Order: sequence, then C-alpha cells, then structure tokens
Amino acid sequence: MGKKSLTGLFLTLAAVAAWAQEGDPPSRVARLNLVQGQVAFRPGSVEDWAPATLNYPLTTGDHLWTEAGSKVELHVGSTAIRMDGQTALEVLNLNDQVVQLSVTGGTVEVHIRDLNAEESYEVDTPNVAISLLRPGDYRISADGDQNITYAVVRDGEAEVTGGGTAFPIRLGESARIMGTDTVSQEMGPAPPFDGFDQWAASRDQREASMVSARYVPRDMIGYEDLDQYGVWREEPQYGWVWTPRGIGAGWAPYHYGHWAWVEPWGWTWIDDAPWGFAPFHYGRWAAVGGAWFWVPGRLVVGVRPVYAPALVAFVGGVGMAAWFPLGPGEVYRPAYHVSEVYVRNVNIVHVSNVTVINNVNVRYMNQNVAGAVTVVPHDAFAGGRPVAGAAVAVRPGMMAQAQVVATAGVPPTREAVLGHAGPMAVHAPPSRFVEHTVVARNAPPPPPVSFAAKEQALRANGGRPLEPAAESRFRSAAQPVHPMVRTVGGGGPSGPGAGRPYGQSPEMNRPMHNDRPPGAQQPAGGGQVFGRPSQQTGGQQPSFQPHPQGTSNTQNTAPAAHTQQPQMQRPAVQPQGGRENERNGGHPAPNKTQPRKDNRKTEHQ
Repeated sequence: MGKKSLTGLFLTLAAVAAWAQEGDPPSRVARLNLVQGQVAFRPGSVEDWAPATLNYPLTTGDHLWTEAGSKVELHVGSTAIRMDGQTALEVLNLNDQVVQLSVTGGTVEVHIRDLNAEESYEVDTPNVAISLLRPGDYRISADGDQNITYAVVRDGEAEVTGGGTAFPIRLGESARIMGTDTVSQEMGPAPPFDGFDQWAASRDQREASMVSARYVPRDMIGYEDLDQYGVWREEPQYGWVWTPRGIGAGWAPYHYGHWAWVEPWGWTWIDDAPWGFAPFHYGRWAAVGGAWFWVPGRLVVGVRPVYAPALVAFVGGVGMAAWFPLGPGEVYRPAYHVSEVYVRNVNIVHVSNVTVINNVNVRYMNQNVAGAVTVVPHDAFAGGRPVAGAAVAVRPGMMAQAQVVATAGVPPTREAVLGHAGPMAVHAPPSRFVEHTVVARNAPPPPPVSFAAKEQALRANGGRPLEPAAESRFRSAAQPVHPMVRTVGGGGPSGPGAGRPYGQSPEMNRPMHNDRPPGAQQPAGGGQVFGRPSQQTGGQQPSFQPHPQGTSNTQNTAPAAHTQQPQMQRPAVQPQGGRENERNGGHPAPNKTQPRKDNRKTEHQ
C-alpha cells in the first residue's frame, strides 16, 4: 500500500473512531483472564450463580464473587482490575467511555495504564462513590456491614463523593471514610504493601515488559497473554503474525471451547486456552502448510480495537451448527443489530479497501482448509457444551460449496447464558454481601432484562439478539422492586426505576442519565443511593480493623488504615464549576497551557 493510501486509511480510521451510533454495542468488554480459587459468576439477566469461566467477557450487569483465599484479574483494555478474597463486585456500567463498578464488600485494586479525556472510572461502595481521575494504582476496600470504605492512592488521584461532601485523595494518601447520610474521613499516608498489593504489583510488572505491545495496541483485550504462549514473526503478505505454542496436530481455531449467549452480542465464543481471547475476538486466522497463525491487523496508534463475539462465518444447509474462522481481508458482518459505522469500525484495520466492507464475499479462504470447519449438533451448541467433544466428522470437501449464512440459527438456553453446561457446584456470596446498596455519583444504565422474560421471543428470533425496539418493550414492562433513589444530601427520589440493591432481580431498573445537565454544579450530596435508604450512623464510629501487615486480606472484608500512622483531617470540598473542577476535587481547573493528559502515562513498548 502506498504512502497516499496509508494516509487516507489513517484519516478514515480517525473519522470512524470519532463516531458513536446510538444502539451499537460497546467496543470493549471486561475479560475474565485469571481465576485463582473458588470464584462465582452471575450474569445480569439470570438469578443463579455458576462457576466463573476463564475468558468470559463481562459487561454491564454482570456479577463476581470470590471465596476466601481466591483472587481474580479482569482486563478492560489496558486497565487491570483485581479482586481479593471475599469480594463482591458488579459491573454497573461498561461502555466506550465509562467503567463503573460496585463493591459491596471486600477489596479491589485498579491499575489504570492510560486514561483518555473522555473516559471515566468509578468504584461505588455502600457509603461513597470514588472517581479515579488519573492513570495510577488504586486500592479500595468496602465494609457494607459497617458502612466504611478504605481507599489508597499509590499513584494517581481520586475523588470521594457521598454524604453531602466531596474530597480528593492524592498520590501517596489513604482515606478511611465512615458513615452514610453524613460521612467523615480520616486521612493518612498509604500503608506498606501487603500480600495482595505485592501480587498486583507483580502482575503489573509482567505486563509492562510485554513484547506483544509492539505489534498490537494495549487496548486489545487479551494481548497480555500472547508473549507467554506464542511467538511473533513477520509474513510478507500479512505483516506481523502470531503462532500459538504447544498446539497439537489437527488443531484449528474455534474448535476447543464452547459457545455462550452474551448480550447484546448474542452467540459468543469462549475459548479454553489461557491465551484464548485476543485471537478469537480480534483479527483473522490463516493456515499455510497445515499450520495456523493469527493475523491481528494493522497497528494504528490511537484507534481502539473493536471487540467482536466471534470472528467466524457460519455454514447453513447441514442440519447442524457449523462454522469456520474468517481469513485475512474478509469482512465480519454481525448478526446483532448495528449501524453501518459499527461495521466499518469492526472491520477497518483488517480490510484495506473500505468500499468492499458492504460487499458480499463470494469466497472464503478457510472454508476449503482441511479441519477448519467445525460441526456440532444444535443441542450441543445451544447448551454451551464443549465443542471438541461434540464435534461431528464430515466428508472432505462437503463444506467447500456449502452456503455461508449470517448466524447459526440456534436460539439460546439458560445454560448458554450462564456460560456453563452440566452440574454446577458453586459457592454463591452470603446474603449480607448481596443486600447492601451502593452510592453512585453517576447513575448507571438499567440492568439487563431477565432472560426468562424474553426467552420465548428469542426462540422466535432465529438465534439473533432482539432488535432495540423489542428490547425496549421488555424493559418498559419490567417492574423495579426498589424504585427509590435517594440523594445523599437529603434530596428526594429521582423517579421510578432509578436503582436497586446489589444482587437483586434483573428486572429492576436504574436511571438512564443524571438529571443534572453537563457542566452544571454538582448538587448537595454529590451522589445517589441505589435501593433502600441507609440509616445515618451515630456519634460512635463502628470498629474497622486493619488487615495484618504483610499478609493478604482474604479473611477481612475491608482493611482500615494502620492505627500507628498519623491521621490528617481535611475539610470536605464541595465540587463546583463544571466538569473540570469536579475532576479536580472541587479545586480550580489546571492551567490550560498544561493539559492534564501531559501528566498521564503513555507507555507503549
């Protein structure tokens, strides 16, 4: 491709990236990339818990619970989110601009490598909302039983909102925050690392030296496992490609794993391999001489890769579910509802000529490759059963002339939504973790509609997710159990369907947006309590003991600041003066001649 063509491509990429179409799914998810010990998962659209599955893509409404001694790591682009033992987490909101988490008990550590001006990170606890304002390392512990939150900023800056006040936590500081309707805070220095901090730091160091960041953007979810499990090489026809190590003879992409139903995308591939995320949700596969390699596409700095549920083409006319991986230069056409802009976004770094994106492919290179097409019975596909064990052998050449179709045409089952087939032994969180409400600075979107409520409609929809209009009708019919939203500073409800306690029925709704227009002054209270009103604490503060120094906090749900450390009292700051002042904890916006992004980490190996 010549210099002029490359320039045109980059301009097109920049223009496409700037567009966001209402109704399109998010371009990113949270990958469950590490599970240690007993971890339970609950999708937002069902009531039951199942064992957490490696490589499962989490999105708005999903829940995780870690038993004592367990740990979890999630990735949202280059951001790592880690959970210690006995931690209850919900993804309140996850889209292209927002990552909003609920922690009703336990401890999370968030490492933000990079933060765009349009992005926001928020961690909500039973008594405050914590906004993470800059790249850095943050540790947040919540004790919902005592309405206490403990936050540490080792690098970066955070702002705490709740109980009618807002105040910053700056680099090297910690805060112990107590109360609900009225909160008080004890400030101190960041404590020494314990076992959980050391584990998180070792994971960060591992990622900092990744060779794969030379060939794919760090926002490509799953890049962090490519170094360990494969090798890069340059192919004249495709550029830099990656080959997995240790795969046996006859291995083929999209064959060792299972299918799950993850909305709003629908049928989603969950691979068994520890490296099995990026190569199955981005890029294309090619085979030369019987050896497969992954082609990630062009590396374009500043353009976020668009997540896809499975980059395959389905084959019809065989009476079963059949598919094969898309090859380099081939267009992915989603079966879920999207705009033309979304189709361009998801294909643009793989298809050099944007004019062919809307054309129909007449020939697929992998359709004729021996072993590339996988065929399973419909019940195995729909039930989330392991594909390799259910695969059906087909005659050589049988699939070469088969018709390519938009979807497998299989309606989802409850097992597919849970992402797990067969008997499930799972330790669900204790009720005291699921009954606490949380305070939120920004109102999250409504939770997913119950799968049971729309299962019949999905069965009639040919294996596709419902159109936005049909989804809206189900959402309008849902009745929230706890419709009250209470402003921390004493304001009244914000309307029906505004919130729900953690873990309650998925039919309950949250508000779609704040009543406050952009740039307006934050109202007194600075946040909203979702669900039941919390009682104001009395004059005596509840006990909140620190975890033992140098040990991981797997038994206590929320460690406090070390008592031997000096405490600093800081008056609460009321945010005012629009978005910039809100991000600066109520202080004036920084000098415009020194943009905030200059202070951010921009590592790129």
